[in-house]
Amino acid sequence: MSVGSCLVYSDVQKQDYEQLVREHATLVKRIAHHLLGRLPDSVQLDDLIQAGMIGLIEAARKYDGGKGASFETYAGIRIRGAMLDEIRKGDWAPRSVHRNSRRISDAIKQIESAKGRDADDSEVAEYLGISQDEYHSILKDSAGCRLFSFEEVVEKSEAGFDVFEDDSPNPLDGIERDAFQRQLAEAIRTLPEREQLVLALYYDEELNLKEIGAVLGVSESRVSQLHSQAAHRLRARLGGWLG
Repeated sequence: MSVGSCLVYSDVQKQDYEQLVREHATLVKRIAHHLLGRLPDSVQLDDLIQAGMIGLIEAARKYDGGKGASFETYAGIRIRGAMLDEIRKGDWAPRSVHRNSRRISDAIKQIESAKGRDADDSEVAEYLGISQDEYHSILKDSAGCRLFSFEEVVEKSEAGFDVFEDDSPNPLDGIERDAFQRQLAEAIRTLPEREQLVLALYYDEELNLKEIGAVLGVSESRVSQLHSQAAHRLRARLGGWLG
């Protein structure tokens, strides 16, 4: 290939790359707003968008259309991952929030192991030796805690290894990813019906907490509690995978 041909090819690649970034900039904003709905006030929208744009640029650079997935699917994983990395860097939660979050997951695991059914609010509160109001307050505080993020679980499920890297992954990585996906799907199916509905409306239909509250006929605060409780319940049931 001549030098001139190489330059033309490089220009085409640059145009494709820049076009991908331009066309999917709105995807960054959509994911940022979606994440912001369950994060504390200390997390700024602009910070998420900035991190997401870096993720989008990286996605555009590394995307290979011959690997099977659409660019939007691949970019969405990269963008969300970049935002989560930004949140983890500026870990907002005091140690007490992390500690309480672990206590809730442990309590749910112990109760459900003993009773063979879903643990309800009153049982978890009693196990922890606190009132239901205190329990709900802890759920609210831990709603955006990086200790357990459902987005991170989805990210691991969808991208157990980077199928777009040049190096072929270890076959065992694919087996692990598939097994995790099966366990996650099963764990979600065993959640209480209302918690399943909250997750479906939030992640599949991309409704915010206020909109979900209108659908369920409950307050936005109650939706946040249900979402957080579902996350802790999944953490309890997927403990072997999440560490």
